[in-house]
Amino acid sequence: MNKKWEITYCNEELSNKIAEKYQISRLLSTVLVNKNIIDDDKIRLFLEPTRNDFHDPYLMPDMEKAVNRILKAIENNEKTIIYGDYDVDGITSITVLTKFLKERGLKDIGYYIPNRLDEGYGLNKEAIKKIADNGYKLIITVDCGISGLEEVDYAYSLGMEVIVTDHHEPLDKLPNALAVIDCKRKDNKYPFNSLAGVGVAFKLSQAIGKKINLDEKSYLKYLDIVCIGTISDIVPLIDENRVIAKLGLKLLEQARWPGIRALMNSANFKDISSTTISFGIAPRINACGRMGHEQDALNLFLTENIVKANEITQKLNEYNRKRQEIEKKIFNEAIKKIDEEKLEDAIILGGEEWHHGVIGIVSSKVTDLYNKPSILVCFEGEEGKGSGRSIPGFDLHSALCDTSEYLEKYGGHSMAVGLSLKKKNFLKFKSEFLKLAKKSNIKDYVPIIKIDKEITLKDINVKDVEQLQLLEPYGESNPVPIFLYKNLKIDSIRALSEGKHLKLTLKDNNTIINAIGFNMGEYAEEYLIGDKIDVIGNLELNKFNGITSVQINMKDIRKSY
Repeated sequence: MNKKWEITYCNEELSNKIAEKYQISRLLSTVLVNKNIIDDDKIRLFLEPTRNDFHDPYLMPDMEKAVNRILKAIENNEKTIIYGDYDVDGITSITVLTKFLKERGLKDIGYYIPNRLDEGYGLNKEAIKKIADNGYKLIITVDCGISGLEEVDYAYSLGMEVIVTDHHEPLDKLPNALAVIDCKRKDNKYPFNSLAGVGVAFKLSQAIGKKINLDEKSYLKYLDIVCIGTISDIVPLIDENRVIAKLGLKLLEQARWPGIRALMNSANFKDISSTTISFGIAPRINACGRMGHEQDALNLFLTENIVKANEITQKLNEYNRKRQEIEKKIFNEAIKKIDEEKLEDAIILGGEEWHHGVIGIVSSKVTDLYNKPSILVCFEGEEGKGSGRSIPGFDLHSALCDTSEYLEKYGGHSMAVGLSLKKKNFLKFKSEFLKLAKKSNIKDYVPIIKIDKEITLKDINVKDVEQLQLLEPYGESNPVPIFLYKNLKIDSIRALSEGKHLKLTLKDNNTIINAIGFNMGEYAEEYLIGDKIDVIGNLELNKFNGITSVQINMKDIRKSY
């Protein structure tokens, strides 16, 4: 697939000035300038945030009301339940609030996670009826609830009160809850509105701590858990999310909680970083929800017993293995259908017995592979449930709005959606959706790779590349910096892992530079030893046999001209 390379303009004079002032490399100063992080406060906050950089939690809407009601519940030991979600954000949100409130003396506290396969996301009336029947007086939602207008009213009709904490977009009307803490409310005055659900739960803990004059360690000690949920939920890692992630990763190195320690040991990552969470921890936790075993993930986080933690971790590994098998099977079937149908503008596929807990991942992989919006629908009898992913420039949610007459339910945003429909309406929906995609000229869209800087041999050395680690944690709104290196001569080239990956040694004059390209194995057939190429990728350190060297993790290559 052709990709457009786009070099970001950088004010070199300003970059050099910042490098000299802060005694940092030109590589690092260039990335900071490209991100418009150029004044003293912003640079300090980005590179070295501290616990003093958290915003005042009482700027959040309804925070005072929520804190006063929870303190009343603690004083009277009321039966209180935390209602969350089955993904990493939801699981970590429940964990943080449960642990914190138990330590404050709220002994009669429970939690509820809807089953993804049977109940789906968010509040539901059957669950609320069960909660009422068990004698609970107060429901605190985490990572959900903002759209549960009917469900909140139903809870009140059963004699319960509700506090909503969420981070999703509200509807035109808010739930009639005692308090609705969501920084995406129209009347919000909080200076940052992109916290994850667990970030909002953490701010509630912070607010309670401040109200009763607790030592700040009483809530800051949960930042490793908050960090896991924040990075996993793909919220922008800027502002307060960056403070959470940066401080949380430092705590994570201590692995104080038995469940986290067992999970990290099992994932077998040498270094603790955002990559550890995104590729080691998050998939294992999410596999529980996807496979219908969300309770095991929560039990892992709540247990204080390392033996039990190791046992549960083995279950998570097995769920993840099964998830990978199912995902691979659906992906292969989807690719076969795509080849047969020759879909040009968008990919809309339906399959019998596809696992609807997994199709969202497959849709994401299909979109990445073909650079086209995709929606995959699994049919169970006459009902269909689907997930979709998009590409920049095509609003997937808007397209569902325009085809909603064929849908039962839908939701999401421009880049990711979920939907349900009747099987009899699938072909009509597909036809109308493909017409919309054709009008948008999606097949002419070219992926753009943003490049931070063109580099030469003098720019790369172990010390300077090591400094780039100050940019961690990487994630949404803080991607890994990409560099362009021109006119490199191929010294050796081979495919790895049965043709999947690409390994190169490249020459700049007499200096050898190692390069690896994941999922780029097909290039081994296109290029020869001696070819001159331009390479774009991120710079990393490769440690082998006690020797540390710079390696290029390639994102794309092309012949030099």
